[in-house]
Amino acid sequence: MGSLENFLPAYLEEVVGDRFGRYSKYIIQDRAIPDVRDGLKPVQRRILYAMYDSGNLPDKPYRKSAKTVGDVMGNYHPHGDASIYEGMVRMAQPWKMGHVLVDGHGNWGSQDDDPAAAMRYTEARLSPIALELLRDIEKRTVLFKDNFDNTTKEPVVLPARYPNLLVNGVSGISSGFATEIPPHNLREVIDACIALMERPEIDLTTIMSYIKGPDFPTGGTIMGENGIRDAYETGKGRIYLRAKTDIENVRGGKQQIVITEIPYQIVKSRLVTAMENIRLEKKIEGIAEVRDESGRQGLRIVVEIKKEADAQGILAYLYKKTDLQITYNSNMVAIVNKTPKQLSIKSMLEAYIAHQREVVTFRTQYELEKAEDRAHVLEGLVKALNILDEVIAAIKASKNRGDAQNNLQWMFGFTERQADAILTLQLYRLTNLEITSLEKDLGDLQKKIAGLRAILDSDKKLTNVIKKELLEIRDKFGIDRRSDIQGEVEELKVNLEVLVTQEDVLVTLSNEGYIKRTSQLSFTRSGGIKDASGAKEGDYIRQVLEVNTRENLLIFTQKGQYFLLPVHQVPEFKWKDNGTAIVNVIPLSKEDRIASVIPVKNFDEGLSLVFVTKKGQVKRTELKEYQSKRSGAIAAAKVGADDQIISVKLSSGDQDIFLVTKLGMAIRFKEQEINAQGRVSGGVRGIQLKDEDEVVAALWVEGEEGEIMLITDLGYAKRSLLLDYPTQSRSGKGIPSFEFKEGKRVKPNGSRIAGAFFCKEPLSITAILLSGQTLTFSSEQTPIADRKSIGKGIGTLEKKDEIVNLRLNS
Repeated sequence: MGSLENFLPAYLEEVVGDRFGRYSKYIIQDRAIPDVRDGLKPVQRRILYAMYDSGNLPDKPYRKSAKTVGDVMGNYHPHGDASIYEGMVRMAQPWKMGHVLVDGHGNWGSQDDDPAAAMRYTEARLSPIALELLRDIEKRTVLFKDNFDNTTKEPVVLPARYPNLLVNGVSGISSGFATEIPPHNLREVIDACIALMERPEIDLTTIMSYIKGPDFPTGGTIMGENGIRDAYETGKGRIYLRAKTDIENVRGGKQQIVITEIPYQIVKSRLVTAMENIRLEKKIEGIAEVRDESGRQGLRIVVEIKKEADAQGILAYLYKKTDLQITYNSNMVAIVNKTPKQLSIKSMLEAYIAHQREVVTFRTQYELEKAEDRAHVLEGLVKALNILDEVIAAIKASKNRGDAQNNLQWMFGFTERQADAILTLQLYRLTNLEITSLEKDLGDLQKKIAGLRAILDSDKKLTNVIKKELLEIRDKFGIDRRSDIQGEVEELKVNLEVLVTQEDVLVTLSNEGYIKRTSQLSFTRSGGIKDASGAKEGDYIRQVLEVNTRENLLIFTQKGQYFLLPVHQVPEFKWKDNGTAIVNVIPLSKEDRIASVIPVKNFDEGLSLVFVTKKGQVKRTELKEYQSKRSGAIAAAKVGADDQIISVKLSSGDQDIFLVTKLGMAIRFKEQEINAQGRVSGGVRGIQLKDEDEVVAALWVEGEEGEIMLITDLGYAKRSLLLDYPTQSRSGKGIPSFEFKEGKRVKPNGSRIAGAFFCKEPLSITAILLSGQTLTFSSEQTPIADRKSIGKGIGTLEKKDEIVNLRLNS
């Protein structure tokens, strides 16, 4: 077997698990998550260090970005130039960074999400505050490691002389971890650092007295003190960020909404487009124009409001439906000791302070070594000048430089370092002035050494050094807070008046479930006849409702569910159009059908809804219980498996209920007998039914005037006086109200009651036949007869044809 064929078996899941584990470790530690000490991702750290190392400093001319990207890619970051330049661009954009770390020259993008120019066109240098991240890096303050090809060294972390992680924030997604740390105010963060150094035991409330909350470079208003506290306590918290707006009065009695600050990370052009689309699609009425007037003076978006429109209401709608208000979720994850951790704000500050203790300690040790080395040399020079003649004689007697160095060491006790310094001493240093200067330098140096040793020996002095340097940075770079903080989250209530233009319309519902909304103008232009509305062949209009666009429709189904449908959400069609299937508007199940549609203006009118089922159950519930914001199906009443709702009526509770059954039984009882029940209750029995009988009509009657009109399936009808039906108690068997003719030689008048009406004045009724034909007649055509009479035919029906439905004409 050849060496190439010598394979080892391996399980796929083990191999994939191992490879993905290594990849995840790399992504988390070396790409997407920042270090808690300097708040930088590796690419950012490498860009800043490369610029610093090549002398691309704030006091030097700008340098081509492509050169910096090339340096970073060639020396430190073995990835694509696009990702390096992208990191560089972000550090130069003032609307993304609390304090920019790269001072860019040229086109570096915009808040409209315009991309930066290519790296060959832009120039950059370090910003002054970025130098504070790199300050003292040459004094052994941080560890360095080999770069990717072992040709040079790069810093593991920057000295970061201010808390950059909190000041500039960070956003990143890695494998299994994500981080979202908002920017903060430099002054507040440094004040909190100093307070924590002075009193390490302080609690979160005290820290929050210094750091009020995030401070976004784009300003805006932060709402939700509890969310800020959650983020600072646990590392996770939600706040609401709102644009800064003002409502201005302009000429002609009009108003305009002026937006001068938008939420963090929101693209201005998309926000303007979203508001313009609301205007074009007429989702709300009242917006005349949306203009972006941003320029050199700063951001300015103007929403012009139409005369008489509610500017405050429109603003509330824009807050709710656009990115004028957003939620910002903090997720404060950073690398601590090579491990990603979710951190509270106190642990972040503690990690930063610990890093600064290390940085200042290492810097002090470095400076002490340098000072001690220099003092050692000065001591040798001063000693040599005091015995100058002997030193010169010894040098003159020496064979060469090496011999002279050895002679100085054994003859006078100089060290090798001191002897070398004496031999390189220039002759002008032998003047009296120079001798005095050397002695003075030595004295100053000894004081400095004492001071550096004192810092290393005293934690208090070390802390004071850190505090002093932080205060210098605060005073030099500190700026006023840009984001306002509002403790409570303001609830957004958008009035219907803002959303919908008030208009009287007609809503029609057909027997097959087609619904439409029609303007009065279309209705009038089509002839103004309610019975002439468009419908599919074989379909007919069941209900025509005269409503307003600001009303709601309560749509009740036979199986006991209901939907709340605002009138303005009913699709608009012309009067002659068929409309759209109601399943396109509400999620009605295929097995269910609509029982009733009731328009409602106000749910608090003190009215009740009365439900009547096929099996004779009656339920009354207060209307206000049916107010809802849900768009899906909601339980309206409990309905048995073999039962269904046949009628729902809006009632004031002061009338009588009159139930008519299929077999001609009728009962009249007071509605007050039905106690109000909860929304999902099943109700009480209204009438006792025989096994094969069912309720076909529910009427509301009062007093003693009027007639009850009954119509059979074969088109026989009669009216009997309401007086013939005495008021009974609920749940009785009722009394007979129609006599059906039976027998071989008798012409039948029907086998069931098809419908019933309460007549106080002439009614126009249309019967829909099984054949699809219609028969229209007046209640006056039917005779007034005894309660048990057989009725009279209202028209000629073909053999095997029958009435399947009845409709009252308006």
